[in-house]
Amino acid sequence: MKNESLFSEFQEVSAKQWKQKIQFDLKGADYNETLVWESLEGIHVKPFYHSEDLDKTSSLVSTHNDIWQIGQSIYVNDEVKANEKAKDVLNKGVSSLVFKISNSSITWSVLFKNLDLTNTPIHLHLNFLDNESITRLINFVDDKVIEVYLHIDILGHLARTGNWFYNQAKDHQILEDIFHTCATKKNFSVLAVDLSLYQNAGGNMVQQLAYGLAHANEYLNHLSLLKQGSEEKSISMTFNVAVGGNYFFEIAKLKALRALWSALSQEYNYDLPCHIKVRPSKRNKTIYDYNVNMLRTTSECMSAVLGGANTVCNLPYDSLYHKDNEFGERIARNQLLLLKEESYFDDAVKAVEGTYYIESLTQQLAEKALVLFKQIENSGGFLKQLKEGIIQKKIKENAAKEQTKFDKGELVLIGTNTFQNLEDKMKDDLELHPFVKTEKRKTVIEPIIQKRLSEVLEQKRLQDE
Repeated sequence: MKNESLFSEFQEVSAKQWKQKIQFDLKGADYNETLVWESLEGIHVKPFYHSEDLDKTSSLVSTHNDIWQIGQSIYVNDEVKANEKAKDVLNKGVSSLVFKISNSSITWSVLFKNLDLTNTPIHLHLNFLDNESITRLINFVDDKVIEVYLHIDILGHLARTGNWFYNQAKDHQILEDIFHTCATKKNFSVLAVDLSLYQNAGGNMVQQLAYGLAHANEYLNHLSLLKQGSEEKSISMTFNVAVGGNYFFEIAKLKALRALWSALSQEYNYDLPCHIKVRPSKRNKTIYDYNVNMLRTTSECMSAVLGGANTVCNLPYDSLYHKDNEFGERIARNQLLLLKEESYFDDAVKAVEGTYYIESLTQQLAEKALVLFKQIENSGGFLKQLKEGIIQKKIKENAAKEQTKFDKGELVLIGTNTFQNLEDKMKDDLELHPFVKTEKRKTVIEPIIQKRLSEVLEQKRLQDE
């Protein structure tokens, strides 16, 4: 008896039998019209999933990540103040530091003074492209073994701003210089791909995955990065991803991203690692009833962890309209600490492995993204389509569909387009401009513009206060 399965005495129930039972209980209502819905990605979601749903799918690589870091962003305007803040947040539970740096004259010794760099992964988002500053960083690090992610993404900068840092040829040359500078540092990751831009601008998940993969492929196609056999270990990729409120889909999106990257890198005969850094989306965040943002970011961070993110950086609930402040950052940090320390999300990450629904979503998202990726490559590649405005057009088309659903109330944001608190006033509380800024400037391509769903509605409410 002890060798028998607990459920061995029960007869297996097929997917067909489950569906027949559901149809009987519907009492004549149509199964597809009543219980099956279609996502913006064109995926039909069924009311139940069965092992048979996985029979026809190929097995994906393992996409879970057991260890995830709590990250916090620190804007570096003054190295001394940024250093003090870094030491402070490390004492409050943060395990990975994300520095946003705008000045190439940065003094690394001051920024990193008395920080435990050997046990703290460092992410550097540089708002400039400069090999000299990276050389100074390498010299400062010397023979220390530290984990550094440089997030160099010249194509992401082009897509976001509409301009290169300098020009296409010079940007690629500096990228090569940085790559060679970091070649001997095996724990330095140079390249990054910013998928968050596509999500925050309104792209659906298939588009995010396909554009991110095609974006990464442009770097892999830059053969000078791959020809140096001795520099093989330095080639790795960091993906910056934004997750929204579609809980299970977002889990599947991250799992699909890791599987797709593994498949792509193997096509180049490399088994290249990737690091996935995740942050909640801004697209569904609101300035009215702003406390609801805490609920949104909590579930989104849960999706990030269960999807296998390596680093999770939370978004403060008031970041749309308040400058950086201790209270908002403490709440955001504690949300992650609660997930990690009190909700045991270090262990729960394995819970999604093998679940029929999520595995099915993962496979469908990966397959659809792969089809779109191949179309992009057959049309000349990501950069060509970006220059021609095709990527921008497709994202805007999907954003318009999503916006229509929001305007009709089919896509609900509590406290904003449903269950509004009409006594809620925000006009005197805006320290930051929370809406798309339009400025006339010359660009070489049309930039991809990020826009929140609730902007038009919020602007009207502000006018009516």
